[in-house]
Amino acid sequence: MSELYQKSFFKLELDQVLQLLADCAGSTEGKEACLSVRPTSDLAEVEALLAETTAASELCSKKGNPAFGEVKDVSASLERADRGGSLQPKELLGIAGVLRCARTVKAYIAEDEKATVLDPLFQALTANKYLEDRIFGAILSEEEIADNASPELADIRRHMRIQSSKIRDSLQKVISSPAYSKFLREPIITIRQGRYVVPVKSECKNDVPGLVHDVSATGSTYFVEPMSAVNANNALRELELKEKKEIERILSELSGEAAAHREDIQQNFLLLVRLDVIFAKAKLAYRMRAWAPLMNDKGKVELRNARHPLIDPKKAVPISLRLGTDFDTMIITGPNTGGKTVTLKTIGLLTLMAECGLHVPAGDGSCLSTFDAILADIGDEQSIAQSLSTFSSHMRTIVDIVNECDDRTLVLFDELGAGTDPAEGAALAIALIEFCRKMGSRVVATTHYAELKLYAMRTAGVINASCEFDVETLQPTYKLLIGIPGKSNAFAIARKLGLSEDILKEADDLVGKSDKDFEDVISQLEQQRQQMESARAEAERLRHETAKIKQQSEEYNAQLQKERDKAMEQARREAQTIIEDARRAANEASEELKQLRKQLSENADTTGINQRQAELRRSLNEAESKLRASQPQKQRPAPTRGILVGDTVELLKLGTKASVIAINKDGTYQLQAGILKMNAKADEIYLLEQDNPYKQKQAHPAHSGRQMQMTAMASEIDLRGMDTIEAICVMDRYIDEAMRSNLSSVRIIHGKGTGALRAAVQQSLRKNKFIKSFRLGVYGEGEDGVTIAELR
Repeated sequence: MSELYQKSFFKLELDQVLQLLADCAGSTEGKEACLSVRPTSDLAEVEALLAETTAASELCSKKGNPAFGEVKDVSASLERADRGGSLQPKELLGIAGVLRCARTVKAYIAEDEKATVLDPLFQALTANKYLEDRIFGAILSEEEIADNASPELADIRRHMRIQSSKIRDSLQKVISSPAYSKFLREPIITIRQGRYVVPVKSECKNDVPGLVHDVSATGSTYFVEPMSAVNANNALRELELKEKKEIERILSELSGEAAAHREDIQQNFLLLVRLDVIFAKAKLAYRMRAWAPLMNDKGKVELRNARHPLIDPKKAVPISLRLGTDFDTMIITGPNTGGKTVTLKTIGLLTLMAECGLHVPAGDGSCLSTFDAILADIGDEQSIAQSLSTFSSHMRTIVDIVNECDDRTLVLFDELGAGTDPAEGAALAIALIEFCRKMGSRVVATTHYAELKLYAMRTAGVINASCEFDVETLQPTYKLLIGIPGKSNAFAIARKLGLSEDILKEADDLVGKSDKDFEDVISQLEQQRQQMESARAEAERLRHETAKIKQQSEEYNAQLQKERDKAMEQARREAQTIIEDARRAANEASEELKQLRKQLSENADTTGINQRQAELRRSLNEAESKLRASQPQKQRPAPTRGILVGDTVELLKLGTKASVIAINKDGTYQLQAGILKMNAKADEIYLLEQDNPYKQKQAHPAHSGRQMQMTAMASEIDLRGMDTIEAICVMDRYIDEAMRSNLSSVRIIHGKGTGALRAAVQQSLRKNKFIKSFRLGVYGEGEDGVTIAELR
């Protein structure tokens, strides 16, 4: 990578984008890795990097961001432990933090989820819960070893507490004794040089037999260890030495275990840093509303609604352009501050970002190419000390570009040929562009020279472009227009600002006729373009109005159909009621006939009665069949799945909704409709999928045209400074959001303080149905100031 190529990184402001990327990383090592990212020209590698960023973006949208805060570089500690050295508690806690981070990040990907290109990285992480728990269980903080780190340490400290109690009891008798109390400065027991002493007045130091360990700053108080406590203090000192040796043994043992897993821990660290960078790219893509571009290595660039990533999206005007298709060189003209340089930087910077594996803020379908080098001459390096003028500084850079450019190079010239005689500068600019084109480079240049506009119009493979400028408001619109050369608009701007007409007329007379004719042609082209734009805008407005009228018509027709269906349904129900009343009357008549038959003699003619009864029932059934046949059948789509318990279905005969409460062994369904329960066959009901919670999740590819649905849900919440009621309400809402974002655990920061807020938080967590378990934080998590809650 040449020095000129590296300078182009800064001229195109890639370093500022990498700083934004570093701000998205979760660990210090991840931030450093983000700042060291460099573009690559290998197409396969670039596509693989973009695929990783896309996969991370999709995971973040579903599960939130994994935490990398405990990732620390422990390679030096592991190296020392491998050579037999004993690590300090801080170093061991750092190793345990890497192990814990590796375990939680590995659990971030569930086994039943869809495979992604990041799976090999997650699967390569090695969890070592045993060593992690051993270190965190033995070391409470950088300064404190737990009593249960070993049975020997627990026993030593138990004896130390007993011995300290004996010494205090002994000294308590001394300071309480009338014989000695008058010699004491204060009736207290204190510690000097690790031994228990009492404060004695300086003039009475010989009246209290013992060893002097310290003197106050004023010399008025001597700290004396009474002879009655010397042996007991000596015994305590021996126990302290045993404690120190046991702690050293424990640290040495833990260091040995860490050294035994050195390779796994080191690999975990490298993988975690890489994953931290990948997820930082995904987070940056979400913040920039960026997408993965299509890549090629043929020099083809096509940007759609592209934005410069360092300009506020609310203020940035998107640009669309192409290069390397039907032309390989673009000449951009227009007034100052019109957006020419921003366009130039946008092309170069988005290409560099894509080569780094970053998504770019451009529309769906945008295409970028990989280049071996992007060489930019933007700004100047004017230096009085080096006797470099503006032209000289530009020319020195251009000489390097000419020496390095080839068919795998993108060359960006800003104000090419400026800073010298216009005629010579224009000629030199054309010669430079032609040379780069002969070498096969893709070229984009900005200029004010009319000669370059004519060159672009007359030369195949070269096209004019311009940045639009509104003369009425004296403001640039920042729109890039392909195929139309731009105007400087110097006279129009000067007239608008109040320059005398006499001066403007004299200046106009000095302009050559050919230049005037050329500017007039440009003006006519611009007027025609604006007229076409107005016509297109009017056509678009009419199209929108037509679409709106069509939508209103469809809504009106749908409302009419709904009212018609409602009226027919009402008529059907009324007819059904009539039929049911008739059937009820027929059944009552049938019962009466049965009673009459019992009363008739055996010779009575019952055949006629039965026949009439059958005819009556037949006529009622035929009427009901005709009613159902006349009812219009709804055109329903076939269900996409089977019926499950809890689904809402429609009874086809009655047109009412019911809930499925059970599936019988014979394949029928037990339903609940209001207070009624009934059984129905599969062909008598229809699944209402829109009323059921079983909806398929839709994936949102990272390069689609729609806005990414990324939750980017934070895995912690800070309740400090809130009163108890407000904190509980905020925490409950946060837990609901965390459940919807599929987080497995959350970190609730309540601070230590009096402990009232912590108690209220944990009391609320006990009652929350979404909480599986919770615990206080350990070292590295915030200790008693935080609560870690596992979600169901």
